[in-house]
Amino acid sequence: MSTPYRQDMPPAGGFEAIKYKRNLPFRGPGGVVILAGVTAISAFGFYRMGKGNLEQRELQREKVWSRLHLVPLLVAEGDRDAYRREQAAVARESEIMKDVKDWEAGKSVYNDSRYRPSNTIVVL
Repeated sequence: MSTPYRQDMPPAGGFEAIKYKRNLPFRGPGGVVILAGVTAISAFGFYRMGKGNLEQRELQREKVWSRLHLVPLLVAEGDRDAYRREQAAVARESEIMKDVKDWEAGKSVYNDSRYRPSNTIVVL
């Protein structure tokens, strides 16, 4: 009835090694590759920004020069408009004051020969 005692022993050749090291799969590029990519993208962005700044500076210079060259034309147009308005005002004044004796239309109200342009308000 009694069976002889039998101790549990390791298998022949021993147990296999315990895997205690991390066995993680490769998940994307390393830090150096990411840093190189970010540096390359930033360098390209700064390059494009510099080119854009040069273009904006050139456009600003062109705008300033075009305005400088348009100033004589705009001044001449303003002078023509002022002359036309002054002549129309003199015509209106002579029409209104035609019945007043010794009235000179367009004569200055000042008693000197210095030129004073009429004060007009230009509303844009």
